[in-house]
Amino acid sequence: MSDGGGRRIRAIAKKEVVEFARDWRTIIAIIVIPLLMFPLLFILFPVLLESEAAELDALELSVVVQSDDFPSVLLENLTSVSLTVSLEPLPNVTSLSEPNDDLERVRNSSTDAVLRFDSRNETWSYAILHLSTSERSNEARFRLLSTLSEWEDSEVRERISDGGLDVNATLDPLRWDGDIAQGDVATSGEQAGMVLSLFIPLVLAIWTYSSAIQPSIDMTAGERERGTLEALLCLPCTRIELLMGKWLAVATITGIGVVLQICGLLFAIGYLASSSFIGLPKLSIASVGLIVLSILLFAVMVVAFELALAMRSHSVKEAGSILAPALMLILFPALFTQVINLDGIEGFWFAIPVVNILLALRELLMNRVITEHVVIWVASSLVYATLAAYYASRQFSREDIVTSLS
Repeated sequence: MSDGGGRRIRAIAKKEVVEFARDWRTIIAIIVIPLLMFPLLFILFPVLLESEAAELDALELSVVVQSDDFPSVLLENLTSVSLTVSLEPLPNVTSLSEPNDDLERVRNSSTDAVLRFDSRNETWSYAILHLSTSERSNEARFRLLSTLSEWEDSEVRERISDGGLDVNATLDPLRWDGDIAQGDVATSGEQAGMVLSLFIPLVLAIWTYSSAIQPSIDMTAGERERGTLEALLCLPCTRIELLMGKWLAVATITGIGVVLQICGLLFAIGYLASSSFIGLPKLSIASVGLIVLSILLFAVMVVAFELALAMRSHSVKEAGSILAPALMLILFPALFTQVINLDGIEGFWFAIPVVNILLALRELLMNRVITEHVVIWVASSLVYATLAAYYASRQFSREDIVTSLS
């Protein structure tokens, strides 16, 4: 392409980016949100979960224990975990799990849970009535189960000891020799890469698609509604140059959002690594370069595809109603690839649209550079990106699509 054509493409792209970024809400959408999304998700969310867990632990819960012969040691254990216990006789029921008259007292929160405990010869039977939709009731059930488990373990050990057997040898005849962590030959970087590969491709794919929707609509259907598209067509440029200029503008806006999102992700990972929650993946230069290439090829295909669909739409509303549900074309393959086993995976998976890029990202984040797979997903992605660009160029070349408002 001549220098004049390149200048015209850059001028069109600059004009589109400037117009799109004039609204302060757009700046927030393409800069602030992607930059803060991962730090808020990875830092604030665990803090909230920890705060919620601490709040539940501090609760003083009330439980009703129904038993005719409840062990005193077990009663003391229940009160030690912040449970206020009310003892009642065991009701006459065919099954301990049958709610009977205790149904309403659990549902109306007059008590957080009911423990029924019955001695039968040398064993005990129990049931817990709780309300699964109540956090207090679920916490009471958890404390009851934990206490019963500890008491059962103590009772088993006492019986084994009374029988003249060695408790540890009887309960733990098979033991791991040494440090369990030393048995894993994967490095901390490889382990971190595997963890990140389970969600980073999904997030990048969805964000790349969703961040390109609004600029694609604004630069096609939006311009048609505003009546400015015809003016652009009068410029001394070809339809292909117009398409490339708009594609470059959308790709720039989308790229900024994706880069900022990655920066936020790296910051969040660095924070988590400093807290020993997750390590940093160790990637080779080849892996990093191929990751950038895969995202670039995916962006080329997605942006061209969205521009073509938006150009076919007669209004902004119609374009939004088409492009928003089309996200499912990205979401379903993205979810599907999370459960595919990469060990011994067949090569044809790396030729399927969208799936190929997501699987490539998973492998590369685990620092696996398999030549056969790289060749397949690069070649297939180039084909899909070319087809998407060709389809978009066809839409920009149709007079009825470009000029018709009906």
